[in-house]
Amino acid sequence: MLKPPYPIETPRLLLRPFAPGDLDDLHSFRSLPEVTRYLYWEPHTREETRAVLEEKIGGSELRVEGRALSVAAESRESGALIGDLSLYWRSREHRQGEIGFVFHPGHQGRGLATEAAREILRLGFDGLGLHRIFGRCDARNTASARLMERLGMRREAHLVENELFKGEWGDELIYAMLRREWTESAPG
Repeated sequence: MLKPPYPIETPRLLLRPFAPGDLDDLHSFRSLPEVTRYLYWEPHTREETRAVLEEKIGGSELRVEGRALSVAAESRESGALIGDLSLYWRSREHRQGEIGFVFHPGHQGRGLATEAAREILRLGFDGLGLHRIFGRCDARNTASARLMERLGMRREAHLVENELFKGEWGDELIYAMLRREWTESAPG
């Protein structure tokens, strides 16, 4: 079980549970075609974002395998919700997790997603006791691939045309990090 000590403070962000007041900010990026281009869902309507937000509000703790921890990334400077991070508990037996992240394009390119995702890795390894955390992205999503590389995750696989994605065959990249690699690379 993982119950993070919220808020988690980084130099530029507050990582916290999602709240009902996050609807406008969350919708501001979940509704953008450029955000959903490499994701499994299309741009959301406001009602779809509302339904997703309700689910995320219920995901502030990770109690059982097969579920996800949902964390909101809030800018300390503006107070706006700018990112949405997830830690999926994929296997209790094999101590496996999966990381996911979506950030507003207006806040990309400044290292904020890396700052936030590093804390999600810390929660997975130090808080949940995972042995391995992996992340996946469409092979064309170079920004996500670079982010996982900046986190110190290593590319384990390039799956060629492994799934039909939004009407065309797509390649997928898989990155991963082991607990010992985290321990060797984690700051402080």
